[in-house]
Parts: sequence; C-alpha cells; structure tokens
Amino acid sequence: MSKTVHRIMQVIAALNMSARQFDISIGTANGYILRMEKNNASVGSDVIERIIKKYPQVNLVWLMTGKGEMFLEESSNQKSKSSKEIESYINEKLKYKLSNDKKELLNEILKEIKSVDD
Repeated sequence: MSKTVHRIMQVIAALNMSARQFDISIGTANGYILRMEKNNASVGSDVIERIIKKYPQVNLVWLMTGKGEMFLEESSNQKSKSSKEIESYINEKLKYKLSNDKKELLNEILKEIKSVDD
C-alpha cells in the first residue's frame, strides 16, 4: 500500500516542482519531504494541512487514502478564475491611480506655465 509521502511525491511531480521548491512553498525544513520518503516515514498532520492550504486543488481524500483523483478539478478552475479577477481588479486600480497622477502632474505643469506667463 502506498503511503501518503509517496502520494506527496506524485503531487510534486504533477506540479513540476522539485522537492526543495515544494518544501519551501509549504514552509517545511529543506529536505523534509525527501527525508520522509527515504525513511518511509509518516507525514505529520500539520504538513498535510499546510499542503492543502497552499494547494487547495489537491484532493485531501486522495492524499490520505489514494482513492479518487489527485486534483479537484473544480477548485483548480475556481482558483484560476479568482486569480484572474484579482489581477484585473489590480490593473483597473493601477490605471485609475496612474490616470489621476497624470491629471495632477498636468495641472501642476499648467500652473507653472501660467505663473511663468504672469
């Protein structure tokens, strides 16, 4: 029977990451996952919780038992959509801010020109 650590290694491969990158992304010590795999050790619930928080598209049932699909398709799409929405919102705010900054600068320049003409 495959252990959780082996399924974590499958997730890492599916995400096209190195074990080190994955350790960093979930806030574990460098080499943690590889050590757990080498020792065929159990992964703590705190680490599993970190994985699910960082990668909500990972199916917790699959991670724990091996049953079902590795990824939750719906969560992945929702996360991508919300990231796009956030990016769009930020871009709109930046455009507005830049537009106001340009207006203020133009007004300052016009005032300077007017004061030079007087």
